[in-house]
Amino acid sequence: MDVVISSPADADAGLRLDVYLAKEQAAPSRSFIQRLIEDGAVRVSGRVETKPSFRVRAGDVIEVSLPPPRSDQVCVCPEDILVKTLYEDDDVLVIDKPRGMAVHPGAGRSTGTLVNALLGRQMSLSGIGGPLRPGIVHRLDRDTTGAMIVAKNDRAHLKLAADLAAHHVGRHYLALVRGNIVENEGVIDAPIGRHAVDRRRQAVIANGRRAVTRFRTIERYGDYTLVQATLETGRTHQIRVHMQYIGRPLAGDPVYGGVRGELGLLAQALHSARVEFTHPATGEHMVFEAQMPGDMSAAVESLRARSGDQEEVGV
Repeated sequence: MDVVISSPADADAGLRLDVYLAKEQAAPSRSFIQRLIEDGAVRVSGRVETKPSFRVRAGDVIEVSLPPPRSDQVCVCPEDILVKTLYEDDDVLVIDKPRGMAVHPGAGRSTGTLVNALLGRQMSLSGIGGPLRPGIVHRLDRDTTGAMIVAKNDRAHLKLAADLAAHHVGRHYLALVRGNIVENEGVIDAPIGRHAVDRRRQAVIANGRRAVTRFRTIERYGDYTLVQATLETGRTHQIRVHMQYIGRPLAGDPVYGGVRGELGLLAQALHSARVEFTHPATGEHMVFEAQMPGDMSAAVESLRARSGDQEEVGV
């Protein structure tokens, strides 16, 4: 059983114990933290505290004993699926997710996912996400490729999740969008929620959750633009929705305003090119990059060749 230790700062004094831990540890949910507290898994300065409403004080030493992964009724079978590894140690795994692979099982889908592939490696994985999402700290869309971080134990998962919540994990994407982006850089700050009509889609809506995407133009080809997009938040389909919102949908993304198969693309031209994070155990700054998939790389090269005078802005 892993034990995570933290200590409230002056600014946290007076917060409820469950609120503080949900914020500090970026737990899957506040109810998850409340169950841990009520089950006697939390100590405050050496004393078991079972009341979620307990008010923390600056300097308290708070110990959270994380339970082992649950053995639920849901069975996700290990599969021998090859996924490229960018880095691995006892705490984290960084993989290069291929196109067409869902991250975890869902409705009507129990095989062929990244989770199936991870289980097939017979490795230790964090159990915080439950039996359907072992090790999954963040996600990529099924047809989005590239670098992705996996947690191999609960301690690493909680630290990485806390860093994600605090915007300390860098997730940098390459996106090929339709049209010419005039600005060299910009920020899209627009709330995202479920589409009012098509519940499978997301959209910018007034009462949605705050979503922030920063972008920087890399190359302009006249009718297409290659940009680097960096997530400050992590909403479902965020980059795809935000680019459509500013009138520059992703190439090859018919769901959000692109055209299926354009430029020879197999799906939306969106790739997780680089992730950077603080190692949850060593504190070392880690940076990993993944090369663009073949279809996206070919599309970019074709645009460069067609627009020999393309404007290079920056990398």
